[in-house]
Amino acid sequence: MIMWAILSGIEGNLSAYEAVMADIKRQSRYIEALYIIGDLVGPTQESEGLVQRVKSLRRGELAPMICKGWWEEQCLILHGWGPTADAPELIAKYGGDTVQRLWDCVSRQTVQWLRSLDFGFFELDCLLIHGSTVGVSEELNPQTPPIQMLDRLSRMQANNLFCGRSGLTFQYKLQGGSINSKITTLDSQFSPEIVTTGSRQVVGVGNVGRTPGEATYTIYHPGTNQVKFKTVYYGQRRGFQK
Repeated sequence: MIMWAILSGIEGNLSAYEAVMADIKRQSRYIEALYIIGDLVGPTQESEGLVQRVKSLRRGELAPMICKGWWEEQCLILHGWGPTADAPELIAKYGGDTVQRLWDCVSRQTVQWLRSLDFGFFELDCLLIHGSTVGVSEELNPQTPPIQMLDRLSRMQANNLFCGRSGLTFQYKLQGGSINSKITTLDSQFSPEIVTTGSRQVVGVGNVGRTPGEATYTIYHPGTNQVKFKTVYYGQRRGFQK
């Protein structure tokens, strides 16, 4: 049974990445694709080493397909390659000290490489992206309204959306149905429209590097549409897995 391994939120945690790669290697005969959907780097000293590790494949490892995430966008902004001239989200959430650490920990050469990464991937009927089709900052989660989830899926005509911004593992299923919509014009005329949609799902793939000693990622079976969440413990908690 062919599978995909989907990672997000490594955030410069090299030890967590190595632990997950070791877990993937044990299943390598079944895994045909490895995706890292954003937040490869972070404000940590290991970020440069992690990027070099990702680029330097070891024997039997799959070449990861990597797209931009929130931390990558912050790096681009700091170096003048982002959509804005400053980093208000980064400052508001983490403060000036983190801005300085991110600047110090991720070199301009690495940021140039990050700049070349894709925004996301569309494979079969699956969209793999860090945030959503709106942007890398949007956090889809189990409390997101169904109409919002459907909108994010419909923008790319995807049946399965895999995202990592929230850092959570979840499987959010939308049942098939129809939506009635209408447009009111200035002369008060209505243009009714019925949109029919099939069953779809949004999957939160977890976070590899945020929680010390515990890395979560997702295994997906495209042939059967099955999702499996994996937790790998490493460091002092090494040896326990579910």
